[in-house]
Amino acid sequence: MHTLFRLFSVLPLWLAHGIGAILGWLAWLLSPTYRRRFLANSAQAGYTFDQVARAVGHAGRMVTELPRLWLKETAVQAIHGAEVVEAAWARGKGIVFLTPHLGCFELSVQGAASRWSAQHGPITILYRPAKQPWLAQMMLTARNRSGIEAVPTTLAGVRQMIKALRKGQAVGLLPDQVPPNGQGQWVPFFGQPAYTMTLAARLALQTGATVVLARCERLSWGRGFVLHFEDLPQPLATDMDGALLHINQAMEHLIRQCPQQYLWGYGRYKQPRQEAAPTGATP
Repeated sequence: MHTLFRLFSVLPLWLAHGIGAILGWLAWLLSPTYRRRFLANSAQAGYTFDQVARAVGHAGRMVTELPRLWLKETAVQAIHGAEVVEAAWARGKGIVFLTPHLGCFELSVQGAASRWSAQHGPITILYRPAKQPWLAQMMLTARNRSGIEAVPTTLAGVRQMIKALRKGQAVGLLPDQVPPNGQGQWVPFFGQPAYTMTLAARLALQTGATVVLARCERLSWGRGFVLHFEDLPQPLATDMDGALLHINQAMEHLIRQCPQQYLWGYGRYKQPRQEAAPTGATP
């Protein structure tokens, strides 16, 4: 697997994406569970299969582009909304970058770090090690690259994120990721209750950091990636319930801009796994 991973890192992007699209459709054909979840989640958001069918191939592209993102420097072709990020830096309270499982979300933080970390310090992200030793080491190396600081998904990691924000730096999170039991609340997502992490809202509310929405779109035929940044559609509520609803609505807003690249097969509405919450992570 290690050799195969390195092989994919040197393939031309168009070829890696082509193989990925095939693998994505194979997974669709071979897994009834995946198909049911994909269709149910996209229908919950109001889409027919014809409208989001390309997301099947994009799920495979996400897998085969990962070795390149972890083992090589991958530049983005363009950045839209850079002025939004610059305005957030000017406020001096730090930035909470939020992106859903949309497009090349791994590159969202890499692209932002490449553009701004030299001036404003590293972007801090949470990191959960893989179980396979070779993959765990590769992930650690990839995610602790220049301009990015990966911290563990523990109370100590959360404290490091708070410390970074108080220094005026940035953190990055995937707020549509289902957190462990005790670390979230049930909040509507496309009209259906979904267990939603409270961490993103807590970081913003506790530190006064600016929330910036990010998405990284794949261009067709392996032509690369484009980063998009924007403000929240509405100011973040000052209470937890309202803030969580606003964040979920913001994720819906981003997904509707490019539904063909969202991971509709992700178990967004699943029950959270049983794991002790990091005591003391609340303000």
